[in-house]
Amino acid sequence: MADLRLPKLPDRTPVKITFSAMPDLFEALNAYADAYEAAYGRRESVPDLIPFMLDRFLASDRSFVTVV
Repeated sequence: MADLRLPKLPDRTPVKITFSAMPDLFEALNAYADAYEAAYGRRESVPDLIPFMLDRFLASDRSFVTVV
């Protein structure tokens, strides 16, 4: 086998997660989707935005990043 610099790619199979949100969180997520549309001129659904929001949140949490 060749000694490649690029390691084997990780599993990239999406995992579906379902959760219940309190009404105030639901409203805030919809307001964020509205703000996103106003900023970028394109409507994205809340379920499409959530994975990117969570990814950005985890990447910006310095205490968590040092653990992982």
